Amino acid sequence: MADRVAVRLRVNGEDMAVMVPPYKTLLEVLREDLGLTGTKHGCELGECSTCGVLVDGKPFLSCLAIPLDLEGREIVTVEGMASGSRPHPLQVAFAELGAAQCGYCTPAMLLTAMALLDRNPNPSREAIKNALSGVLCRCTGYVKIFEAVELAASRGGHPG
Repeated sequence: MADRVAVRLRVNGEDMAVMVPPYKTLLEVLREDLGLTGTKHGCELGECSTCGVLVDGKPFLSCLAIPLDLEGREIVTVEGMASGSRPHPLQVAFAELGAAQCGYCTPAMLLTAMALLDRNPNPSREAIKNALSGVLCRCTGYVKIFEAVELAASRGGHPG
């Protein structure tokens, strides 16, 4: 087995090439090799979803993925949510409503909510609960998070 392999990834709209050990996870490559530390280490078993990113617009657990398997796919991290210097409406709503306490789950919550609003611009509270149910939060009790998603949806849900 090779010590390092070349991997070409498209992350936050940019093409990137890195040399990494073939066993390194996407989570590790994002944080350690690309400096995108918004994606968090959690359980590293795929159970808490704090490592969540979007791949081709869908929530994806980066702790379980090998980057070689993702060549040619579009990866979005929390750093890629903003439109230039303008925060995404979800980021604004989360800040306005205090939808984060420790903030550890926030990147995955934001990205999962963004994927929801991309496919359902006006979700019900139940749809929001279902979409975010896999992202574990030990601080907020989720109500402010659900309210922030509803607020962002009411404002159009997309950066403009």
